[in-house]
Amino acid sequence: MRAAHGVRVAGQDLSATGRVLLITGMPGVGKTTLIRRVAERLQAETVGGFYTEELREAGQRSGFRLIDFAGRALTFAHVGFGGPRVSRYGVDVAALDARAEALLAPRPEVAVYLVDEIGKMECLSPRFVTAMRRLLASGNRVVATVAKKGEGLIDEAKRWPGATLWEVSHDNRDRLPGEVVAWLEKTGLRFP
Repeated sequence: MRAAHGVRVAGQDLSATGRVLLITGMPGVGKTTLIRRVAERLQAETVGGFYTEELREAGQRSGFRLIDFAGRALTFAHVGFGGPRVSRYGVDVAALDARAEALLAPRPEVAVYLVDEIGKMECLSPRFVTAMRRLLASGNRVVATVAKKGEGLIDEAKRWPGATLWEVSHDNRDRLPGEVVAWLEKTGLRFP
């Protein structure tokens, strides 16, 4: 693995110079699973953000929904939706805009924000982009997955001052949840 500009790669250094940890990797490598495994280690009331989940119909992927850590779900992309498209999926930008602020607003009771993901679909929402930038700048702990490729906020997040960028692969994905927990502990977070 190689380090991105100004960041460390997983397995090399767990120092927490900042409070933003970004996880990148190829689609399907296990980024969402990583976020969910870390969430399982935290008390529900201390976690903000969301994870994404595939929707399947007749055995085929038909869309995506985001689920917050209180269990509320929102389908935001589907093959049957109109609007802007990413690959074969129409993206409901208005739905993302309506939820972005509530999902990502910095709150004092939240110990860590888990965000899956900063991706092309999510970045079609101007309110998501604004809310994510605000969260990254807030000083809150943030662990977020980010698309391997992309412009705008995707590229900007990877260069965020003080951010740490790790790449998940088939070789390291089973150990990364523990390394994320260790990274969070170095930021001062204590697990039950």
